Amino acid sequence: MAEKKSPASGWPIIQGDFHSGKAESPVAVATMGSHLDEQGICDAGAAICGSCKTENLGLEKVIANIISNPNIRFLLLCGTEVKGHLSGQTLAALHANGVDKGKVVGAQGAIPFIENVDDAAIKRFQEQIEIVNIMETEDLGQIKAKIAELTGRDPGAFAGEPMIVEVKEAEGGAEEATGEARPLSGEVALITARMKVIERMVTDIGYRDKFAAGVYSGKIEGVMIGLIVSFALIGFLLM
Repeated sequence: MAEKKSPASGWPIIQGDFHSGKAESPVAVATMGSHLDEQGICDAGAAICGSCKTENLGLEKVIANIISNPNIRFLLLCGTEVKGHLSGQTLAALHANGVDKGKVVGAQGAIPFIENVDDAAIKRFQEQIEIVNIMETEDLGQIKAKIAELTGRDPGAFAGEPMIVEVKEAEGGAEEATGEARPLSGEVALITARMKVIERMVTDIGYRDKFAAGVYSGKIEGVMIGLIVSFALIGFLLM
């Protein structure tokens, strides 16, 4: 029998638009933009099942609830993709590639920026689970069959202890108090993404300007020191 561990106290630790089942199950299910019979999916053997509509905060909640339960070893992606946000593609890209300066590498979503989950948590997510992608599938029979298949492959709990991360929601942000995501329209998402890119570019320019100023100051200081030493040597030779 596969070895099991106790998840973090009060698991699932993050509020969200999902249902939870047996914490000992090795399978988590993300229905992306679809609302399916989530309780029925949990009754079929999933530890947790819910939608994931945003490619930033939504992903962070999925990661937080998975790494706080070492028993979860598979993440089953199903349901329809969210237009513009592409949360399913972004989640798969994050698992495969990680992040660079907060941006999910290879993500095609509008705002694929991770702010609440650090590199250690992302690495744990990558190591703990296997992504199983049957996106665009809403057929409950197929989803339940895949859960049964993955349960049969249960490798047992991950070696590490539950990892807890705090996911902060900005006031008036993309999620309501109920935890249900409200995706931005495609146009607003695109503008927000460009603003974030510009913000990072401005920050990089600031760092480069500081570096250039430091190099320039160093050169001037070096020239002055050289002149002073030269004049001192000439004065000494003329004595």
